[in-house]
Amino acid sequence: MMELKRVLLVEDSPNDAELTLEAFAETGLANEVVWVRDGREALDYLFQEGAFASRPHGQPAVVLLDLKMPKVDGLQVLEQVKNNPNLKSVPVVMLTSSREEADLARSYGLGVNAYVVKPVGFPEFVKALKELGLFWAVVNEPPPGSLRRSNAS
Repeated sequence: MMELKRVLLVEDSPNDAELTLEAFAETGLANEVVWVRDGREALDYLFQEGAFASRPHGQPAVVLLDLKMPKVDGLQVLEQVKNNPNLKSVPVVMLTSSREEADLARSYGLGVNAYVVKPVGFPEFVKALKELGLFWAVVNEPPPGSLRRSNAS
């Protein structure tokens, strides 16, 4: 029985989230993707609070994090994740449209594991997500305690 690693997608734009989920589907990756719509929901998910208080224990294999979001932005989420001893080993990939050097520098300064600028065209976006998904959800061994979903079918 193979176990698939879960992915947490933090994206406030429904269109971008839909595009990301479609791109994952195009890649053929069967990993479960949990989509949350802002930084507050991401923190609730990761800290098992609020609507996610009763979710299964364990953390996702990777967090795909948008940078610019309402309520709590991606940098604030990243800072809280990397400053928490129980979460700091969870890989975080900034998936953003921002090419600003300040965002890039601040993200790496806070401990982001990778910074990916969203390609404009859908074929390029699918290719980028396929490479990201293959590495983070299939090749990379996540930290102990990561959530996995059984793929018994």
